[in-house]
Amino acid sequence: MTVHPTDADNIQAQSNPDAPANTLAAADNGASKDTNDNRHGAATTARQWQVLSQLQRNRWVGTTHIYEQLMMAGFDISLRTVQRDLNALAKRFPIEKNNANPQGWRWCDDAPLQSLPHMNLSQAVAFNMVEANLTQLLPPVILDELFPWFDLARRQLKNSKVTHSWIDRVRIEPATQPLIAPDIDLDSKDNIYHALFYQLQIHACYTRSNKLQASEYTLNPIAIIQRGVIIYLLATRTDDPKATIRTFALHRFDNVEILDTAAKTPDSFQLDTYLDEGSMGFSHPLFGELAERGKNTVVELQFTQQAGKSLTESKLNDDQTVTLNDDGTLTITATVNLTSQLVWWLRGFGSGLLNAKPELLYQAVLDND
Repeated sequence: MTVHPTDADNIQAQSNPDAPANTLAAADNGASKDTNDNRHGAATTARQWQVLSQLQRNRWVGTTHIYEQLMMAGFDISLRTVQRDLNALAKRFPIEKNNANPQGWRWCDDAPLQSLPHMNLSQAVAFNMVEANLTQLLPPVILDELFPWFDLARRQLKNSKVTHSWIDRVRIEPATQPLIAPDIDLDSKDNIYHALFYQLQIHACYTRSNKLQASEYTLNPIAIIQRGVIIYLLATRTDDPKATIRTFALHRFDNVEILDTAAKTPDSFQLDTYLDEGSMGFSHPLFGELAERGKNTVVELQFTQQAGKSLTESKLNDDQTVTLNDDGTLTITATVNLTSQLVWWLRGFGSGLLNAKPELLYQAVLDND
């Protein structure tokens, strides 16, 4: 009869310097085997988790594609291992294969929505770019839910062999002169976003650009718009019987309090319509005498060929036309809103802008006062 050492025997052997060497060796070998088994099991679980994360519900995914994705994620395996994993997973998860060559796999049509926190590499890249570029515009209640996914994306990309090369090769650059965003009181920003998300009124201290002292307002938040590096709140004031929609720069808010009263949005308000009308372009005093302050005005712009070249690729409007004149200049016609933003943009062309119609527009461009 063979007697196997118990845990008590092993402990006694380790505390007794005269214990037989083969007893210690047997204990060490057993512990080493358990450790190796645990590591192997963890590696298999992580790999199979990644296999499941590659599958889709309405589209077949080939085993070769899954194998390539796992290799990019840092798993040193064979195609045969992926095939074995899929066959094993099919016994426990609602996944199915087809009879194509090469074979494809997908989640079954009646499979419940998966709550596993998995993420493939393309999704990780997307979350990484969202975190880098959109976190300023997302309300805290949504950011709190997204932070675990941002963290998962970072860890997924950290383990990837090739994705870092993509991240290092993609940037979003502004078309205008880069500016440093003004500091925003974070508590005020969080309360504004919270109130907007839950459609509640706010009471706030706000310092207008032409004032030194802050004023107190009770506001109905309507929308958030980022224009360049400045974030604006669209809102109406409760003391305004006309409910005029006004813009408030977030960095000018201080001490924002969320109220229990529901915010009121004008019945006819549509954010896209508001933007299409050029309301965020800011009006120009010279255009006040025009019908609707110059909205939807046909303009005719004459550029040197070099200056106007960019507009042959990026249009001012879908109705834009470009004419190459006999003298080599370009005449561009389009329907736009006459705003201060348009004036500032045209001034950026300098001597490359030769003329503009209506004449009031060209006067505004030339007027540096």
